[in-house]
Parts: sequence; C-alpha cells; structure tokens
Amino acid sequence: MFIQTESTPNPATLKFLPGQTVLDAGTADFPSAETAGKSPLASRLFGVDGVTGVFFGADFVTVTKADAVQWDHIKPALLGAIMEHFQSGAPVMDTGETAASGHAEHTGEDGEIVGQIKDLLDTRVRPAVAQDGGDITFHGFDRGVVYLHMQGACAGCPSSTLTLKMGIENLLRHYIPEVTEVRPVAV
Repeated sequence: MFIQTESTPNPATLKFLPGQTVLDAGTADFPSAETAGKSPLASRLFGVDGVTGVFFGADFVTVTKADAVQWDHIKPALLGAIMEHFQSGAPVMDTGETAASGHAEHTGEDGEIVGQIKDLLDTRVRPAVAQDGGDITFHGFDRGVVYLHMQGACAGCPSSTLTLKMGIENLLRHYIPEVTEVRPVAV
C-alpha cells in the first residue's frame, strides 16, 4: 500500500491519500480525541502524540498537529497508523455511525435562497476546498448573512478568512443578491 501526502494551505495540517475510499459519502470531522470514539481510524491517529484534529473526506484523511510538533517527527507514525488500519480491514467508522452530509437544515421563509446557497457550495466551493483537505458547510442564513462551518484543513487555516471573504462571499453575492456577508461559525 502506498499512501501519498500533500501539503495544504494550513501549515498545521497535512493531507493523506491512501489510494482507496475513506468514506462512501459525506465527511467526518474529529476536532479532538474525545470526539474520535465512533471511528477506529480517528482513534488510532489521535494515539500519535501531537495530533489535535482528524478529518475524513471521500478519498483522503487530513491530520492537524500541535504547533510545537514537527511534521518530520510524527509523519512516519501517521503513515504507519493509516496503513495498519486499512490493511487490518477494520471499518473507518463504527457500525451504525454515518458520516455527516455537511449542511445544517434550514426552515423558514428563506428556503429558496438557502437552497441556492447550498447548491453553490456543493458545486463550486466544496470540491475546491476538498482538494486542500477540508470542507465548508452551510450552518445558517439570517438577514443576508450566511454562516459557514469550516472543517479539516480549513479550520484554523491562516488564509481561511481571505477564502471566506474574497472567494466565497463574492461568489454568493454575485449569484444571490440577497446575500450581503459570509461569516465563519465554530460548532
């Protein structure tokens, strides 16, 4: 088994490509070791000293490290943990656990606008940020303001504010005049 690695715009995050499906659908975000209990792979990765976050996409695993830890010191252990997991045949997620589809539900009079926002996110934004090892999902819409949740490499990335304001906000405002601003939200 050969696992490729790719750097991301976030220097604290590295993207691992195991060359096979990680999740059949959706994404899974584990911002701390305490949240990793429903995933044998995430639990194994948090067993490596210095790991502060794990994120799964369709065909990649993104790992975030503590600032005090160097990639050269933990990368071999992470590669070993990923390889051992996939060679063991164990599931990525425990039986009965499903990955998140991503977007929050929205009820209210802005249903049509929210549908357009989610469609633009799914077709234009999420595929691009997945290439950088992250995900951005809809969290809410209120009086012209779109609230988005950043995960994986996008969470804590130095360029995330620029991506939100110059990229996503401009895109949404161009196609949906009712959108006036985009703000990040921590969940």
